[in-house]
Amino acid sequence: MTPFGITAPGRILFGRGEAAKAPALIRAFGPRGVVVHGANPARAAWLVEALGPDTLALPCAGEPTLADLETGLTAARAHRPGWVVSLGGGAALDLGKALAGLIPAPGGPMQHLEVVGKGLPLKADPLPFIAIPTTAGTGAEVTKNAVIGLPDLGRKVSLRDDRMVARLAIVDPALTDHCPKGVTLASGLDAVTQVIEPFVSIKATPYTDALARPAIGTGMKALMQLMQGEDPEARDRMAWVSLCGGLTLANAGLGAVHGLAGVIGGLTGAAHGAICGALLGPVLAVNREAASGAARNRLDEVCAVLAEVLGSTAEEAPVALQAWAWAQGLPGLAALGVAEDWHRQIAAAALQASSMKGNPVSLDLPALHTVLAAA
Repeated sequence: MTPFGITAPGRILFGRGEAAKAPALIRAFGPRGVVVHGANPARAAWLVEALGPDTLALPCAGEPTLADLETGLTAARAHRPGWVVSLGGGAALDLGKALAGLIPAPGGPMQHLEVVGKGLPLKADPLPFIAIPTTAGTGAEVTKNAVIGLPDLGRKVSLRDDRMVARLAIVDPALTDHCPKGVTLASGLDAVTQVIEPFVSIKATPYTDALARPAIGTGMKALMQLMQGEDPEARDRMAWVSLCGGLTLANAGLGAVHGLAGVIGGLTGAAHGAICGALLGPVLAVNREAASGAARNRLDEVCAVLAEVLGSTAEEAPVALQAWAWAQGLPGLAALGVAEDWHRQIAAAALQASSMKGNPVSLDLPALHTVLAAA
């Protein structure tokens, strides 16, 4: 068996009601800290109030940009916190994780951002980071990177360090109850993508297989149930799949869906989950067509699982998945702001993306053009 490691938070709490433990557990890291929350501060009021007057609340209204990070960093450093908590969706988790990493660092973000910056390792240990997700999609509560947008450059890049993994992740599915249908659909498809791509990744391990393989069907069934109506049990299963996705991508990488999605998100500002949902079916189809041997066997296995849930054949599963997502209201790439004459630029940039390193087969520019045209 090929040797492998496991990257994961020091402690993970999962289940309904677990969020109630957060204030006491966070205070164990010290009396003074920062809470990063989503656009609606009311959703974080219970936690901010429970943590007391030495808590600085910082909003994250959308997917964080470099300007957002720099503004938050100035405010947070002035507060002199001992810890950072994120309560919100993937955007709030990314911003909080980046702040926890950079507050003790002597330089600014560009010293450490990949691709557009120097990509240097952090020179100081990050502050303790505590992650409490309120959507089931990104799995960012258990990963070691934070995604930051640079709209002026049309890019999204990562701040990445093994020490940025959360000290504590609290995944309470009750916090995702009654999430709007569109957000549930997009984030849910992201979660499903993030158990499929690590399973077919060339960097898959027995650990990631054990989490990813059973979560594929579980995630699709739960998401289909939630499109029919609110269902606490389905929310629980979706939160579990999202957690599995975060753990598996942190240890086995991703693939062409995320390689393309990072570029498209940087160019358009569209929601990451919606982009991944639009790309998943077409990428599966192109990968399956190009693959052989063990890679083809894994892709066939994924398509068989999807076919059983969707009521299609394995051959038809990628198209059936796309058709189902469209029927639920998921927009295609054109509706998300991707112009056809951007396809060549997107494909070329995606080939350089770190996520592409895990794809089960090597895709060339014509293959990526096929994906973009179908999505």
